Amino acid sequence: MMGMSVMEKNKDITKGSMEEVFRKVLKAGKTLSSLDQSAIRDVILKVAERAIESTDMILEANRKDLDLMEKSDPKYDRLLLSPERIKNIAGDMRNVASLPDPLGRILSEEVRPNGLIVKRVSVPFGVVGVIYEARPNVTFDVFSLCFKSGNACILKGGSDAINSNTAIISIIRKVLAENGIDENAAFLLPAGREETIQLLNARDYVDLIIPRGGRDLIDYVRNNSSIPVIETGAGVCHTYFDEFGNRETGRAVVHNAKTRRVSVCNALDCLIIHEKRLDDLGYIVELCAGNNVVIYADEKAYRALEGRYPAKLLKKAEKDSFGTEFLSYKMAVKTAGSFEEAVAHIDEFGSKHSEAIISENSERINRFFKLVDASSVYSNASTAFTDGAEFGLGAEIGIATQKLHARGPMALNELTTYKWIIEGNGQIRK
Repeated sequence: MMGMSVMEKNKDITKGSMEEVFRKVLKAGKTLSSLDQSAIRDVILKVAERAIESTDMILEANRKDLDLMEKSDPKYDRLLLSPERIKNIAGDMRNVASLPDPLGRILSEEVRPNGLIVKRVSVPFGVVGVIYEARPNVTFDVFSLCFKSGNACILKGGSDAINSNTAIISIIRKVLAENGIDENAAFLLPAGREETIQLLNARDYVDLIIPRGGRDLIDYVRNNSSIPVIETGAGVCHTYFDEFGNRETGRAVVHNAKTRRVSVCNALDCLIIHEKRLDDLGYIVELCAGNNVVIYADEKAYRALEGRYPAKLLKKAEKDSFGTEFLSYKMAVKTAGSFEEAVAHIDEFGSKHSEAIISENSERINRFFKLVDASSVYSNASTAFTDGAEFGLGAEIGIATQKLHARGPMALNELTTYKWIIEGNGQIRK
């Protein structure tokens, strides 16, 4: 960017009026309605291209953040960027750019008896505030999804990723300015707590708040926001190996769901196994030992694994072993005496994120689909697929675990609301 860097501008925000910042973003958001989809698509593609071109600059900034974090911290992998990850992020943005226009969709249309034509049409929210932790990829994802759906975005990243986020937002804002678009359509706030509080109370300027991170962050935002909140992120994910489960399927799915990427919210936290299949438990988790996965097993599962799983990696489950989002190479194992007991365990300890069943019994699978209350429910597949790109959404702004408006991976359509359009020819109401 010309003149002051984004970081320098952000420092000045703390000295000035946050309200003025919000006002500028609101104004910028209103200008987006005049852009046609071809212009929007071109800008997103240019940002994706610029991200690739700026890989070295982004990685240098990312290294400054990484140097301040212990590698053992579960957030380290989320914070880590690489040339391959930047390429994947750019690919997600290109996917978003190619998706159909989410705006102006006629959701319903009816001609009333009096001749009025009544339509529901999709429109942007306006200004979306996103609060997130050590996830610099979110900065690119949020921008592309918000811009494509006609929303301005206020980004509030954590201090852990301030250098990475600052480098990324500078790329985005520069591309916007080069294309004659108000750069305040994407704005990064300072990483301070005071800025978070002010954002959560900017009701006159911000239409929606989306927290993306751990349970503590989500709870804080929900409890302190005066703006509507969509909860995303926290995932306590289970896989239930049914008495009718195929052990080869279970072996592959459990290993992938647990070890593919442990720091993400769709990673497996607890394997539930029917007690009739305890003899297969050692085989099912065998591959996990190669990744040094520590297993916290209940009494029956522990006995089944003794001598079949490395002793140094096998622990007895404690009270907090269940209902924990590990975000690391740790996994709980629970024995269920029945299908109903497995479902009851998920009901008690799940976070309504992603749950899976391994079974060859179609009736049992269908009951699982009906009874388990979660945003995404799987049969014979890894919970690692709970991802906007994997669902064909291009990217995601988060995984909604609530039930109002949005649920599961949130993308373009979930960043729109609607308005009623009524066309008449002089009708008056009697």
